[in-house]
Amino acid sequence: MEEFINQGDKDTRSGFGEGLTELGRNNSDVVALCADLTGSLKMNTFADENPERFFQVGIAEANMMGIAAGLATGGKIPFTGTFANFSTGRVYDQIRQSIAYSNKNVKICASHAGVTLGEDGATHQILEDIGLMKMLPGMTVINTCDFNQTRSATLEICKFDGPVYLRFGRPKVANFTKISEKFQIGKGVLLNKGGDVTIVATGHLVWEAIQTANKLYQNGISAEIINIHTIKPLDEDIILNSINKTGCLVSAEEHNIYGGLGESVARLLTSKAPYPQEFIGTNDTFGESGTPLELMNKYGLNSNSIFEAVIRVLKRKAKWEYLFYFFLFADPLTHRETLE
Repeated sequence: MEEFINQGDKDTRSGFGEGLTELGRNNSDVVALCADLTGSLKMNTFADENPERFFQVGIAEANMMGIAAGLATGGKIPFTGTFANFSTGRVYDQIRQSIAYSNKNVKICASHAGVTLGEDGATHQILEDIGLMKMLPGMTVINTCDFNQTRSATLEICKFDGPVYLRFGRPKVANFTKISEKFQIGKGVLLNKGGDVTIVATGHLVWEAIQTANKLYQNGISAEIINIHTIKPLDEDIILNSINKTGCLVSAEEHNIYGGLGESVARLLTSKAPYPQEFIGTNDTFGESGTPLELMNKYGLNSNSIFEAVIRVLKRKAKWEYLFYFFLFADPLTHRETLE
């Protein structure tokens, strides 16, 4: 079992802020726009160091997206910043028409995603944003797991030509990835090798999956852990290579199971490797007010829920294997009573 060390809890939005600051110092084409949330998005240092390249548009997110599209047309690399709810649901038409359809080089950077936004409640806790954004043709969708990875992703998307949705969060979470680890868009990260079950996780649920793997290991179950930071394009190879070995999978995300990572994985499995899958995520619901930890526990977005899902999928795997070998080697007509 691989060991991962938490280097100290840090919020992923600060990783974005640090990456943006670095870009501002090294690339004069980078511009930033914010909708009255400069402090929350950790964009203050960029704004202070580059006042001529920072645009505070106020509470006018749709206008911000239009301005960003125009700046991209002029050869700049715009980074927009606001909460995930206001970066997607509120401005979906502007993103679709002015950015995605036109293939503008705009980086839509969204903080406070999911229930871990906390006390502001359901109106701000968008759980549908990954689904909204991954359905847009040509849109790259990234959901990072910790401070270091968010910083690296921010630097990398600047080099990428095309629209990107970068999703991160508000609370301080475990910072366990190596600062030197190269971020590759569209490439999952194999965190732990295992032979019994595959756990595919994204965002804040990656650390929870690692905790689950430790508990499973103590119970004699070997889990393969994959960090899928890029929801689209999905790294199909790393998932197929794993599930063809383990024979079952659990997906875990801080997002509605309708439209999220889990559904992308399910589409892949149904077309290329029809093995059993269990889903961890919110189930067709809005959020509510509470602390991030309270909400993660209430909605089953934690290591205990992942553990229970693993047990369920292992039982389904055993039944699936029995039926497979039964039909492969037995004559069903002579075992009608067994089948019934």
